[in-house]
Amino acid sequence: MDEFSFIDSIKPDSYRQSSLIKGIDDDAAVFRQNTQDIVTAVDTMVDGIHFSRETMEPYSIGYRALAANLSDLAAMGAEPAFFMVSIVIPSDWAEQELQEVYRGMASLGDGYRMDMIGGDTVSGKEFAISITVFGYVERNKARYRTAALPGDILFVTGTLGDSRAGLECINKKIDNEYLIQRHCQPSPRITFAEQLSSFNRVALNDVSDGIASEGSEIAEASCVDLHIAYDSIPYHSSIAELFPNQYQEWILSGGEDFELLGTISEREWPEVQQKAEELNLSVTKIGYVSEARESKGLVYLTMDGRTERLEKSGYTHLQEGRD
Repeated sequence: MDEFSFIDSIKPDSYRQSSLIKGIDDDAAVFRQNTQDIVTAVDTMVDGIHFSRETMEPYSIGYRALAANLSDLAAMGAEPAFFMVSIVIPSDWAEQELQEVYRGMASLGDGYRMDMIGGDTVSGKEFAISITVFGYVERNKARYRTAALPGDILFVTGTLGDSRAGLECINKKIDNEYLIQRHCQPSPRITFAEQLSSFNRVALNDVSDGIASEGSEIAEASCVDLHIAYDSIPYHSSIAELFPNQYQEWILSGGEDFELLGTISEREWPEVQQKAEELNLSVTKIGYVSEARESKGLVYLTMDGRTERLEKSGYTHLQEGRD
């Protein structure tokens, strides 16, 4: 199939967002928004680095690629609207596999009434997919890492370490449907973040590289110290059972759980718990915020009665073995 026939095959039959003026079929898409702020983010996934074609189905590759971007929108408190997809296709990828990649993206995007409005398709040696997402948020209500203040509660949604454990299950052929699902088809916390729109001040960060890294980003941006109680960090019982020697590291820096790490005033914390309960989503207090002891905000971890500085860790690019 040539490029233009492939584009025709994945082109949406209709669009959902009323703000869209022109979608696919021109040099660029056009949308208009006069009443809200526009939030945009982009992520790129490359075969052999972010996933393996041998261990992940094409459907899950597409699903997970979009989920990573939606998690960024959630961290900003934004409602998803559009996405664009640029894809590099090697010669050994079949048309049916590519259709499954797009089906995975559509499956997740449909749940948020998202429209695919363009992108690019090229051939290359390694499969890569880059997605740009656009979302809306009430004016001046985007959530920033700079919003944390001393006295705040530090919280996290869901459980941590699941995705890294799921990858290990895939690699070692361990049958654990829950963990594998958490790795292949994660759940970005869009709805929960939207439920926090009534609060004037919330700091949020999505857990893509692990709370050790994400916590440091909040601490540095807000010039505060974060204090994490290790025993309070939520994790699924199966990761401790299956990987007793690794799970403690994974819940701190395993990454790609796409949960939300955040801070909120102690007075408003009970309301945050209530909103999570209404969504049947767990949210856990794992620590608190204090004034910074040094010029740059730091993260401290208390474990087994000892408190030590928690260094940035997790997967980071542009560094060997990291992102």
